Amino acid sequence: MTTNGYFKTNFMEEKIINSDVKSIDDFAAVFKKFKAEIAKVIVGQDIVVEQVLISIFSKGHCLLVGVPGLAKTLLVQTIADCLGLKFNRIQFTPDLMPSDIVGAEILDESRHFKFVKGPLFANIILADEINRTPPKTQSALLEAMQERSVTNAGNKYDLDNPFFVLATQNPIEQEGTYPLPEAQLDRFMFNVILDYPAFKEEIQIVKQTTSDYSSSLNKVMDAEDIVFHQNILRKIPVNDNVIEYAVGLAAKTRPETDLASEKVQQYISWGAGPRASQFMLLGAKCYAAIKGKYSPDIEDIKAVAKPILRHRIIRNYKAEAEGISVDDIIDSIL
Repeated sequence: MTTNGYFKTNFMEEKIINSDVKSIDDFAAVFKKFKAEIAKVIVGQDIVVEQVLISIFSKGHCLLVGVPGLAKTLLVQTIADCLGLKFNRIQFTPDLMPSDIVGAEILDESRHFKFVKGPLFANIILADEINRTPPKTQSALLEAMQERSVTNAGNKYDLDNPFFVLATQNPIEQEGTYPLPEAQLDRFMFNVILDYPAFKEEIQIVKQTTSDYSSSLNKVMDAEDIVFHQNILRKIPVNDNVIEYAVGLAAKTRPETDLASEKVQQYISWGAGPRASQFMLLGAKCYAAIKGKYSPDIEDIKAVAKPILRHRIIRNYKAEAEGISVDDIIDSIL
């Protein structure tokens, strides 16, 4: 990287104009302010908040895995309030139908069919316990995530922009659930593990929630600002060695390939696909920008790799029997 705003790669020479450099600087400042606003309501969970925000600005979606009561809903509501965006929560149940989330056509007073939009028509969707609804409804949501539009009665309806889905799963209760197939899990950029708060953080949470404490949130940016920053982040150039590292990292997770380590060949059934490489680069661009850099390096790839690879790697029976986790395997190849 040179000092005059130019970045060189092996396959092209790209230039970030001064206005884009300023936009990246502004984004880093706004991101910091954004986290400070969220911290007024959400105690701790800094890494979780950061990863959720990175997925929003990278035009991705996020899967949160955690037990009930860890403020997943409050986190999404707080983010929506800080962004001034429309927020809907959908509680997924076994009897939920695709029309319940997409919308349906009804006969109006003039005897014409009119499409009534469902809760999917919002900027931020909290899909609570997505694994409790049948595959038909899961597919309707995941189609909307991929295409950013829905189809009803042969008509296509575009969803709001920006559009972000945060889905949650409870890792404890698995009875009566419909686990997401790997092809559908692949649509999520991040798989974020939500853990219990630290002892001191829990004390602060209890103090805040059992008193008359209230905080007023300031709006940090609006929908237009988000779309603008999403487009700016896409323009950030990446050196060839960083791209090769990201692609190589994904390739290392695939057993029976030249790059696979002995541990991967021993414990993995299926590895990550090309979408993992794409998300690692997009996530690294955003992560680099919030750290004040104008181009990501290998350390930025490593910083976002684990939540991106976690749900794209399938362990075999031997790994489960020996207690080898997916995170252990990812750590061995980073």
